[in-house]
Amino acid sequence: MELSTLDYSFIVVFFSIVLFIGIYVSKKSGASSSEYFLSGRTMPWWLLGLSMVATTFSTDTPNLVTDIVRTNGVSGNWVWWAFLLTGLLTVFVYAKLWRKSNVNTDLEFYELRYGGKPASFLRKFRAVYLGVIFNVITMSAVTLAAIKIGGIMLGLEPWVTVVSAGLITVTFSALGGFKGVVYTDFLLFFVAMGGAIGAAYYLVNIPEVGGITALMANEHVADKLAIVPDFSNTNALITLFIIPLAVQWWSSWYPGAEPGGGGYIAQRMLAAKNENHAIGATFFFNIMHYALRPWPWILVALASLVVYPDIASIHEAFPNVAVDKLGHDLAYSAMLTKLPSGLLGLVLASLIAAYMSTISTQLNWGSSYIVYDFYKQQINPNASEKRLVAVGRLSTVVLMVFSAALALLLQNALQLFEVLLVFGAGTGLIFILRWFWWRINAWSEITAMFASGIISIILKLTAVGPFLFAAETGVLPDWAEYPFVVVVTTIIWLGATYMTQPESKQVLQDFYKKIQPGGPGWSKVIKEAKDEKVEIVNTKEKWSVPAGITAMLLGCVLIYSCMFATGYWIYGKTTNALILTFVALVSGFLLARAWNKMKDHIL
Repeated sequence: MELSTLDYSFIVVFFSIVLFIGIYVSKKSGASSSEYFLSGRTMPWWLLGLSMVATTFSTDTPNLVTDIVRTNGVSGNWVWWAFLLTGLLTVFVYAKLWRKSNVNTDLEFYELRYGGKPASFLRKFRAVYLGVIFNVITMSAVTLAAIKIGGIMLGLEPWVTVVSAGLITVTFSALGGFKGVVYTDFLLFFVAMGGAIGAAYYLVNIPEVGGITALMANEHVADKLAIVPDFSNTNALITLFIIPLAVQWWSSWYPGAEPGGGGYIAQRMLAAKNENHAIGATFFFNIMHYALRPWPWILVALASLVVYPDIASIHEAFPNVAVDKLGHDLAYSAMLTKLPSGLLGLVLASLIAAYMSTISTQLNWGSSYIVYDFYKQQINPNASEKRLVAVGRLSTVVLMVFSAALALLLQNALQLFEVLLVFGAGTGLIFILRWFWWRINAWSEITAMFASGIISIILKLTAVGPFLFAAETGVLPDWAEYPFVVVVTTIIWLGATYMTQPESKQVLQDFYKKIQPGGPGWSKVIKEAKDEKVEIVNTKEKWSVPAGITAMLLGCVLIYSCMFATGYWIYGKTTNALILTFVALVSGFLLARAWNKMKDHIL
């Protein structure tokens, strides 16, 4: 496939603008570590919301969705659609708490909520564990997608894609810091959305597919269209629907969908002007992320089943692709090769935009952990602001090198998604409860983190795991692996919580006084403070969690209704589409009322 001059023009102009933004803001971003990592905490909700959407619009996401649709049908997307519950819980309960904490990173929270050496260890260890290990794995998945796109669409060797894509990204990320990332995300969002929608419209209407009606009727597509799994297929129902909705959303730590907020989502909440801007940003993100974006990718995935019904047909069309990189996720890139000149350039620019947005965010977020939570804590507590920025820029480059090297060893995006999901299983409940239950301590988190990781490794590497029992004896089905990890990890960390000393009275009282989390989980601490005549409760602030949960449920109804109404309109199922559209309007009205009541609880 050859690119035209027009295609190259789109890409060159795009790269030039991104680099210009990074260079333009570099001087101000380098003024202090707060500017470099949080842009001075002055960001408005709409810009932060767009940045969150652009960041999660990574190069591997359309590949992952394509892999899911081709393997498990449209309903397979519940494996990530379920995270909407996590997202809206963050919006209406945790966003204001994060902004009130006023920490520089979500890991700094550990020494606000906990005390002593365990808290210090937890903060420093998680800085390396998340900022380096998990972060590098996540970025490698995104880079793997870029490798596949480069190989399919441009015939590039993997190392060429890694060097060319990574070099520009790491340059503007290191120079511009958080402000550069957010400003470029504004541009990247519109380029990425325009490319995704344009590609979906064109590819559904190519002669091989024959339009939306022919697509829906195709023998390879018809059994993939269901939005909810077939209730008669027990294994699919449990794996794709029940476990994600009943267990996965609250129990697992996953980058970008952390229970209670965390990672780069928390970084953006911490950079907001105030609590209301933090809430507005995260709600805007969830609407755009779930209600707007999935269907262009799903349509291309369905169309790919017509053109490339199996992996063999993809390999036949692209024989130069390495065997170890073959997978259903290649179908998205394969379909894009059929785009005409001009639109091809726009779509390639959109994919580059998606890659750069995600990688730049991961780099800035990961380096913030290394700087604030490891370097400043462990190596140089008296480091100057200039030194902290320099370390941040250096760690940005190092993280990029590590992730690029790992990407060359990986095979497919779904494989890595499942590994990350199980690796964090069982830890999520702590991140939800630690704000509202005084008894959770640093040892609770340390134990859960190690238990989840060790159990996951054992399940993957030995014949002890329930998924292997299923294959050998039929005792347990293959979907038992995830809840098994959740149950065992939860039992272990709860046991550790009660077998270790609670946090000191001073730590708990200071935390409550600053955050005002409220709720029955703090009644013991409040009573003790009252008996000692210590004022820790702000009587002007009401407990907003019940109202927040109500808003969360209404928000879920609103966004799911919008998402599925869109699908049914596309499918031509008018009755279902009208019903869901009406549900969306009613839930939107009720949510607006609930939000107005919630604002009375926020100071």
